[in-house]
Amino acid sequence: MIAVTGATGHLGRLAVERLLDRQVPPGEIIALVRDPAKVSDLAERGIEVRHADYDRPATLQPALAGVEKLLLVSSPEVGRRLPQHSSVIDAAKYAGVGLLLYTSMLHADTSQVALATEHIGTERYLHGAGVPYLVLRNGWYMENYTRNLDQVIESGALYGAAGKGRVAAATRDDYAEAAAVLLTEDHGAGRVFELCGDEPFTYDELAATIGKVAGTDVVYQNMDPEAYTRALVESGLPLPAATMATDADEGIARGDLDSDSTDLSDLIHRPTVSLHDVLRDAVM
Repeated sequence: MIAVTGATGHLGRLAVERLLDRQVPPGEIIALVRDPAKVSDLAERGIEVRHADYDRPATLQPALAGVEKLLLVSSPEVGRRLPQHSSVIDAAKYAGVGLLLYTSMLHADTSQVALATEHIGTERYLHGAGVPYLVLRNGWYMENYTRNLDQVIESGALYGAAGKGRVAAATRDDYAEAAAVLLTEDHGAGRVFELCGDEPFTYDELAATIGKVAGTDVVYQNMDPEAYTRALVESGLPLPAATMATDADEGIARGDLDSDSTDLSDLIHRPTVSLHDVLRDAVM
């Protein structure tokens, strides 16, 4: 049996779909969720849905009974991830899970991006837990750049604090497919995969590509990090989210989210989806 945590979230749900694409029988897939009602459609397709709450360890051991392989999709709750992930890892060890895959962050061991702290903490906990594992260090999501496209196109300006740094982003679907590959093929254990897009880009290139697919001029306006944070807050973003966004851009400026690794395209046996294609589909 293969189990996927966070199956109501974007990445977890896509991982389930990609397992089905790889001809894993629905009866051999378990969707682990906080609210089973949100994935009633998966149950209707023959996938077993089990209640599993990162914050309620008592739900985790029963949810992992009989699981041979587990995809632990990192929690979205920044600041609470390490204890949540540790509870899942402990339950996996108790349940005798044969292989645990964890979705970490690109260069988690060297990155200065604040989000990396809980990821490397989880990696270290996993390494010492005695559960066979693989670490999937996912890079930035392309979808981070499609959220406010209408506003960027209308204003003709993309704002940020990334300077001339490159970001090796890829789509959630590409990351989900890589997870499905590792859940259905034998790639050993104890390995770390640095997963990222094939074509890193700067924000200048991002702006130019937005303009190209939209048929208009878009330019990148680089800002001082403090000024960028203030601008995000003034636009309505809560301060913690604004601070996180600025911190990520500063990481891009340093090179923390850039990589020439081919691990992702090697696993999925094709090039990763390009920035142009992602933006084209988002604008259409």
